[in-house]
Amino acid sequence: MHSVTSDHFVDESTETGAQSEPDYPDDTAQVSRRPASRRESVRANMRWWDGAADAYQAEHGSFLGGSRFVWGPEGLDEAEAGLLGAVKGERVLELGCGAGQCGRWLTSQGAYVVGLELSGRQLHHSRRLDAREGVALPVVQADAQALPFADASFDLVCSSYGALPFVADAASVLRETVRVLRPGGRLAFSVTHPLRWSFLDDPTESGLVAVHPYWDRRAYVEEDEHGVPTYVEHHRTVGDWVRLLATAGLVLDDLVEPEWPEHNDQVWGGWSPLRGRLIPGTAVFLAHRP
Repeated sequence: MHSVTSDHFVDESTETGAQSEPDYPDDTAQVSRRPASRRESVRANMRWWDGAADAYQAEHGSFLGGSRFVWGPEGLDEAEAGLLGAVKGERVLELGCGAGQCGRWLTSQGAYVVGLELSGRQLHHSRRLDAREGVALPVVQADAQALPFADASFDLVCSSYGALPFVADAASVLRETVRVLRPGGRLAFSVTHPLRWSFLDDPTESGLVAVHPYWDRRAYVEEDEHGVPTYVEHHRTVGDWVRLLATAGLVLDDLVEPEWPEHNDQVWGGWSPLRGRLIPGTAVFLAHRP
């Protein structure tokens, strides 16, 4: 059930026109749904994204661009959607920035942006795109569950499929977000639409059958032959996210469920035009700190 995330990179062979097959980590011996601790989740996902970054960016880099804020596989582009409003002069933190495409776009709009990313390999890719795009994005390697920033440091915290789907303790991320936001500051993040967890991760007609209970909140865990998690993703229902936001002290302003546009014919993992025109694939939560 690998999510689309904001970890983006185009390798040299792709940039020069040569084609190469994506080479994702392949050490999964079994897949299960079970609870996964904070430590397991952090270690597994850091390792997985360090190993998967090149393949992921080679496969999706042309869609994601080098300086573009796209909210998910549907292709909802912030330049057109305007969910964040005017950001000129604002201090912005991007969680799970990956290769920094979203942060570079925000920088181009006059914001002062810092990207935070768990994977060191992703930050390497961000530096390469800095050089290619001519925009240097300041980045920090850290866990979103413990933000290394002072109180009230930012006007906006945002994330496009970064960090939040992969953490065991989303409540801590939201508490930390409230801490680093100034009063009146905003949070905007996208995740896999919770409804999608009921369906197989299959872009074909077979993926239109609901097979998992929507309320099964156990994590999706891939393990190696020794039972060590190699990839972890966590499920929360829509109601869970609403309650988590409220408990952290945030006010929910909107929940956007992007429709699949006619012009987008790409298949991205379990996302596809077939499924995207029938069931939502992405949820974008917009909130603010009073």
